[in-house]
Amino acid sequence: MAELLLELFSEEIPARMQAKAEADLLAALTSALKEAGLSWKAAFGVSGPRRLTVVVEGLDARSADVREEKKGPKVGAPEQAIAGFLRGAGLKDISEAAVVSDAKKGDFYVAYTTVPGRDAKDVIAEAVPEIVKTFHWPKSMRTADGDLRWVRPLQRIVCILDGAVVPFEVGGVASGNVTEGHRVHGRGPYTVKSWKDYNAQLAGKGYVILSRADRREQILDGIAKVCAEAGLKWIEDKGLLEEVVGLAEWPVVVLGRMDPDFLDLPPEVITLSMRTHQKYFAANNAKTGKLAPVFIVVANIAASDGGEKIAEGNARVLSARLSDARFFWEKDKATPLEVMSEKLKTIAFKEELGSLGDKVGRVAALARELAAKVGADPVLAERAARLAKADLVSEMVAEFPELQGVMGRYYALAAGEKPNVADAIRDHYKPQGPADSVPAEPVSVAVALADKLDTLVGFWAIDEKPTGSKDPFALRRAALGVVRIVLENGVRLSLRQSFAACTQTLHPDSAVGPVRQQAVSSDSQTSSDLLSFFADRLKQVLRDQGKRHDLIDAVFALGEDDLVLIVKRVEALGAFLATEDGANLLAGYRRAANILKAEEKKGPLPGADKVDAKLVAKGPAAEQALAKALGDVKTKLAGPLEREDFAGAMTVLAGLRAPVDAFFEAVMVNDQDAAVRTSRLALLAGVRDAIHRVADFSRIEG
Repeated sequence: MAELLLELFSEEIPARMQAKAEADLLAALTSALKEAGLSWKAAFGVSGPRRLTVVVEGLDARSADVREEKKGPKVGAPEQAIAGFLRGAGLKDISEAAVVSDAKKGDFYVAYTTVPGRDAKDVIAEAVPEIVKTFHWPKSMRTADGDLRWVRPLQRIVCILDGAVVPFEVGGVASGNVTEGHRVHGRGPYTVKSWKDYNAQLAGKGYVILSRADRREQILDGIAKVCAEAGLKWIEDKGLLEEVVGLAEWPVVVLGRMDPDFLDLPPEVITLSMRTHQKYFAANNAKTGKLAPVFIVVANIAASDGGEKIAEGNARVLSARLSDARFFWEKDKATPLEVMSEKLKTIAFKEELGSLGDKVGRVAALARELAAKVGADPVLAERAARLAKADLVSEMVAEFPELQGVMGRYYALAAGEKPNVADAIRDHYKPQGPADSVPAEPVSVAVALADKLDTLVGFWAIDEKPTGSKDPFALRRAALGVVRIVLENGVRLSLRQSFAACTQTLHPDSAVGPVRQQAVSSDSQTSSDLLSFFADRLKQVLRDQGKRHDLIDAVFALGEDDLVLIVKRVEALGAFLATEDGANLLAGYRRAANILKAEEKKGPLPGADKVDAKLVAKGPAAEQALAKALGDVKTKLAGPLEREDFAGAMTVLAGLRAPVDAFFEAVMVNDQDAAVRTSRLALLAGVRDAIHRVADFSRIEG
């Protein structure tokens, strides 16, 4: 058993690429070893700013010999067949082949050959260059004197098997046993002979923490320490944390201080400037909970002065950034949002859907209409919608696109707009992902729904729908946003009516939003297709909650388009089917549906109104009992359905369970008398129709 250590050392690897590259290299190397017939006990990878490393422990020194069998022709076969067999098997004479007897096929020739195993050293020397040459990076570069592409110029390759170098060359770089440490503290070089030696030298004199997990832990410990000493609370940022883990080989956390005067800027501007431009963490005052005039930087050097000079230098850079931000802030505040909004007319939204200004007009009209449905003031909803996208032309959002909506809220408040109008400007983009919150204030809800519905209906109307994994206009996210806003706020909304309202604003004869008439597809087809799209998104949301997708289909099949009502039906249906009555009624329904389906192939089925009461009265008691139960259910269902008491409606349906079971045990549906058969088929159609008033049981699986 041997140990393999492979390190690919280069200039700086972008932080966002390191973790995946580490996993990809581990997978590629172990796959090559496995394909060569080698096994091992453990394998792992580490990565950092300048290196990808894989370690394979307990590796076979040599792969096993493999005995191969090649079946040939029957004994006594023509000479041509035997000659072809000998050539294919690499035999000189047929006497070198074995004869195998088969009870059915008789005697036939078989050639046995042994493929010798290979030394792990040879396998590695062949596999690694190929892996390096074909390794995929999102972006790569080629050196001037070769054709090898790597993320950054490849400088060294360490490849050691059981203490000895595995010799090979790739892209002009020869493998060896020498690596480098930290650029400043311990560059080396270091001659290594094993993973233990490699790790010890780099973590010691080399000042390199190889593991991402260890670097992450060191950074978190450093942040906790400086915050505790200064009375601060770190503003957690997992994305930035993962980035800085990939930026420093020897991370040292330093607390810096900025000019407190900058705190008059919106806190989002300060924290985003820190994060985007400088890779700093922000912190709040632990007592007040407000943003503190500090920043936390992860340096890649252990300074002798404890990081004072590092903090001072970074503070100067941050001050310059925030000075620019203050200039944008003051300039934007001096421009009314109405003036900014007018500029949207000159910015294209989508050629067939007009400008951003056209979209704003459509959204404002729809927000006013939706206001009553969500309990919002229609005037305020329209006002918020007209200003919602104005900040897109602001200087601050041009610098920080992530602040769209956020800055609009600040500008609106500075201009004296009502708080709920300002909040709606900020929140109309929400939710932007599964972890994002949804708007809850009525004005915000109206504008957010209007914006997303207008986008969806518009793109459906011009036939720009998501295809496969492609969704360049984030339409799936928009639909999921509508579903979450509606469900989490309990908004009672007809999707079809909402689609119709959106479509109305798209047509040329509408008051706003001219669209090329020839680009607009059929309104009814758009509505139908879009409703199916929403059904899929609802399934996704409810599936995450543990609900069954087939129950959603069963309810959607009724033509229902109120998402809140659909969920109530789905929940009641799921609870009912989990009971004995529900399971048995489903089985009875399927039996009735199968009979009706078979009869339908012969000709038109009788409607439920074709039940002949006189024939029922002469029939078996079970037939009479089912007819009576069906009549009772039809009468009793109206109340619960009108009250949207679907659990109650399921209880009413349960009254059919026993009569249906008894009917199928005692009654022959396909009676020789045509009139009797027609009456009984009509009775089953009545049972099916009654159940379909609650859900389409034919869509239920299992």
